[in-house]
Amino acid sequence: MAAADASRSLISAPVGQKLWEMTWPVIFGVATLISFNVVDTFFISMLGTDPLAAVSFTFPVTFTVISLAIGLGIGTSAVIARKYGSEKPGEAHFDGFSALSVSALLVAALALVGYLLMDPVFSLLQAQERLMPLIREYMTWWYLGCVMLVTPMVGNAILRASGDTRTPSLIMASGGLANAIFDPILIFGWGPVPAMGIEGAALASVISWFSGLFLVFWLLQRKKLVSSKPPGETLFVRAWIKSARGILKIGMPAASANMLTPLAMSIMTAIVASYGAPAVAAFGVGSRLESLASVIILALSMSLPPLISQNYGADRSDRVKQAYRTALKAVLAIQTVIYLLLLVGAHWIAQVFTEEQVVADIVKLFIYIMPLGYGLQGVIILTNSSFNAVHRPMNALWLSIIRLFVLFVPLSYLGSLLADLTGLFIGGVVANLFTAVIAYWWFSRELRRERG
Repeated sequence: MAAADASRSLISAPVGQKLWEMTWPVIFGVATLISFNVVDTFFISMLGTDPLAAVSFTFPVTFTVISLAIGLGIGTSAVIARKYGSEKPGEAHFDGFSALSVSALLVAALALVGYLLMDPVFSLLQAQERLMPLIREYMTWWYLGCVMLVTPMVGNAILRASGDTRTPSLIMASGGLANAIFDPILIFGWGPVPAMGIEGAALASVISWFSGLFLVFWLLQRKKLVSSKPPGETLFVRAWIKSARGILKIGMPAASANMLTPLAMSIMTAIVASYGAPAVAAFGVGSRLESLASVIILALSMSLPPLISQNYGADRSDRVKQAYRTALKAVLAIQTVIYLLLLVGAHWIAQVFTEEQVVADIVKLFIYIMPLGYGLQGVIILTNSSFNAVHRPMNALWLSIIRLFVLFVPLSYLGSLLADLTGLFIGGVVANLFTAVIAYWWFSRELRRERG
């Protein structure tokens, strides 16, 4: 299907059918990518508790950079999809070019700052001195290659904004497959390739990012979705600045909202670190499992915004409301099933990731409690995505602040004081419940205002 035809179908096809058509390829791509990331954690866990703990300490930092990319992707998708809905393809193509260039510049600057401040940042995260050499080995490669991770993410947002969710899914899956292939080779060595340990895990990621970069650039040019030619007679610099401002107006609040998550996770990691390295290692495993268990949520957060944005641009608020509610019902039902599956497999899952009983026990405790809130977390994430899709980025930012710093971190910390790690996990679930109620009420009120 041509890009224009795919775009028009977002404002004419039945909402439930179109949402499913757009989501299932993303489910495949996200599930494949995250599965390979879990494999990555598995291989690193074979090196021992210290390497696993070292990588766990990197999550808040790496996710900060990734959050910037996610935010820019959200801004890109919202702006471009609305242009398609308003039948302005020329502006949409130039916005795609602007998004790719501005994202590369911003992430390169952030990576440079992160590299120069590596030691003080991880010291603030309470990383033990013996873990610092491992963290340096991993993060040096990560910082050098992260622009090649971020640019394809924004490129995929351009593809999704046009109504194409299948191609980005294949790109994600291919990158994950490349990472899974190179991981054991570079970590443990094979033939003439020396064993590089945790450094090999980072290098495997960089290689997989490069393959994604090549694929997404080729596809964008082939589909003619990106153009450096400004619309109309506008000068290039003036047009680029205007386009970049439009993307950043949504992208930066969205990025800020996403960056709050690693900041909150940094605080949570510091709290968990008070219980020792085994607790940090287990928390890292739990975080990866959370990503795997949240595949449907992540897929919907990518497929729902283009559908909402295009209908918003076409003044179809009835279809916006229908898409939002359909997505929430689906995610709550599916996450309930996923929790039951995790509950049944908790013992086996814990044994797969560690041979140390103390780490395994904490992993099981995590599984028993935290996934209870994943459906509620899905409501929050999809509401955030929907706010950005209707160009309400500050609402999404405030919702993230309320969730993380008014409820999640304080209630988790209070729970840890009352009942150690068990209380910490319960506090997180309670925070998700309160925030989900607020999120649904808030977005529903905004839709009523739009229709009024």
